[in-house]
Amino acid sequence: MKLSVVIVSYNVCYYLEQCLDSLYSALEGIESEVFVFDNHSHDGTVDYLQKKFPVTNFIDSNHNLGFAKGNNIAIRQCAGEYVLLLNPDTFVGKESIAQAISFMDEHPKAGGAGVRMHNTDGTIAPESRRGLPTPMTSLYKMLGLCKRYPLSKRFGKYYMSYLPWDSPQRIEVISGAFMLLRRSALDEVGLLDEDYFMYGEDIDLSTRLIKAGWENWYLPLDILHYKGESTQKTSFRYVHVFYQAMLIYFRKHYGHLSFLITAPIKTAIYGKAFLTLISMQTTRLKRSLGFFDAYKQNTHFLIVGSHRAIEECRKIAKRKGLDASFYESHLTENPDGHLAQNVSQEWQQLIVVYDVKEYPYEEILRIFEKNNQKNTFIGTYNVKTKTIITPKEILK
Repeated sequence: MKLSVVIVSYNVCYYLEQCLDSLYSALEGIESEVFVFDNHSHDGTVDYLQKKFPVTNFIDSNHNLGFAKGNNIAIRQCAGEYVLLLNPDTFVGKESIAQAISFMDEHPKAGGAGVRMHNTDGTIAPESRRGLPTPMTSLYKMLGLCKRYPLSKRFGKYYMSYLPWDSPQRIEVISGAFMLLRRSALDEVGLLDEDYFMYGEDIDLSTRLIKAGWENWYLPLDILHYKGESTQKTSFRYVHVFYQAMLIYFRKHYGHLSFLITAPIKTAIYGKAFLTLISMQTTRLKRSLGFFDAYKQNTHFLIVGSHRAIEECRKIAKRKGLDASFYESHLTENPDGHLAQNVSQEWQQLIVVYDVKEYPYEEILRIFEKNNQKNTFIGTYNVKTKTIITPKEILK
C-alpha cells in the first residue's frame, strides 16, 4: 500500500463530502486507502457519507476524542508507506497528492511535506510554511514584528515569509491541514501527542521529526483550506484550547530554560488570550446591537458553469432568496472563468460559485490566483450533490 489518508471530522458533513470528492479524483492511479474518523458528529455525517463513498473506512466514535487521538486511532489501522493527514474542510488539486508522493520518493530524508494552502479568497495562506515557535520567534510574532518585517530571516521566521512560493523549500513546521508523513519516520518519532486536544499537535510532531534528523518540506502544490469550518472560533472554549496548546508546547520543548526567559513568554501567551477574549466579546456585543452581520452584507452570488448547473443553481437562488447572476461558461472555451467577465464592484461581498464538473478544483484555484478583486470568495457547486458550498454556509 502506497498511501493511507486520514481525515478527522466533526460536524462538517458537506465540506467533508466535497473533500472526499476531490480526494478520490486525486487518488486515481495510486494504491491507497482512506480513513475518516468521525468525532461524534451530530449532523449525520457517517450515515450520509457511507452510502456515497462505500470504499471509505469510517470510524464512528461515540465521543469527541479530539484531533490528535482521532488521527492516532486511524493511523494504527493504516497500511500505507505514507500517511496523509488531511482536514475535512479542504479540497485538493488533482495532481497535488501524486506529485507530493513523487517528491517524497525522491527525497528519502524527508519525514514530512506540506503544500501551498489557499484561503477562500484565493490568496496563499501564510501558515503553509512556518518556523519552529522558539521563545524569540514567538515573541516577535506576538509583538507584530513578523508582520511588519516579513522578509527578515530574523523577524519573519514564524511564517518563513522570506522563502519563495514557487519551488520546494526546507521548512520547520508542516500544517496539520495537509501533512504527508513517511510512515517509517512516524514509527521512529511516535504518533501525535494526545495531550493536545486540538491545535499544536502538528507543530509538536514537526519539531520531533526535526530533532530526530528528518527533513520537513514545503511543496508548491495547491489545496484550498476553509480554515476550521468545524470550529466555533468565537467561543471561550476555542480560546482556551488554542492558547492551552501553546502552553503545552512551550512547557514540553522549552520548559528547561531560565525563568527570566520563560516568564515573559508565558505572560505574553496569557495576555494574548485575554485580548482575544475581549475582542470576541466586543464583536459579539456589536452584532447583538445590530452594528454589523458578516452575512447580512451586500452579498452577490455569481454562478459559473454548465447549462445544467446554472439551471439547478437558479432554483436554489430563488428558493433561498439569493441576489445572484448566472454565467454559462466552459473551461475549454473560457479557461479564465469569471475573470473574463466585467464583474461589478458594487457589492460588499462577491461569491463566485463554480460548477466543479466544468471547472475542476485545481482550475478554480488557478483562476483565483489571478483574481485581483477584493472581497471575492470561492464557492462551489456539484451537480451530483446539488449543493452550493461557500466559506460560511451550505445551500441546497
